[in-house]
Amino acid sequence: MKIALITENSQAAKNAVVENSLRKVVEPMGHTVRNYGMYGPDDAAQLTYVQIGILAAVLLNSGAADYVITGCGTGEGAMLACNSFPGVICGHVEDPLDAYTFAQINDGNVIAIPFAKGFGWGGDLNLEYIFEKLFCEPSGQGYPRERAVPEQRNKKILDNVRAAAFRPLEDILSDLDPELLRGAFAGEHFKEYFCADSRSCALKDYILGRVLD
Repeated sequence: MKIALITENSQAAKNAVVENSLRKVVEPMGHTVRNYGMYGPDDAAQLTYVQIGILAAVLLNSGAADYVITGCGTGEGAMLACNSFPGVICGHVEDPLDAYTFAQINDGNVIAIPFAKGFGWGGDLNLEYIFEKLFCEPSGQGYPRERAVPEQRNKKILDNVRAAAFRPLEDILSDLDPELLRGAFAGEHFKEYFCADSRSCALKDYILGRVLD
């Protein structure tokens, strides 16, 4: 699994802590981490939580990432922005129980963490426990297990509702402010990682040829 890390501007100083905790947990499981920044508060490419949603949607819909770890001060803005796009199901996760139940019940592909809330002594340990519970088992198995059938049924219903509610991602991107889009893809390593990992030629051509040309 390719796991993308995205950090917005107000919490960019925590990027290295989050990356280290994530790698410590998921790389022994065989997963790959791609850090899309921000890498620090003084980065030239400044990401807002709205741009997190855009970037996460492009990474997931293109196959450049299978899962996205992100957040903001409260986690709410990042969650709302991510859930504004097709192909993205983002949960608000504060602790390991949130992580486990979101993975098993909701079977999403993004979590938004409130990095400014309770992130003091032991914050790195809480992150490790969150990532352990998020990826400890295949997702979507249900919790408790006797609730698996109705929970999986509801997830399929939700997927169908979302499929009916959203337009193709390229159509959505074409209606957004070009500067907003360019800012979302301005990270130092975006082109390197995206070109290497994207499995969608159409979306790759759109981003590289029409947004970043």
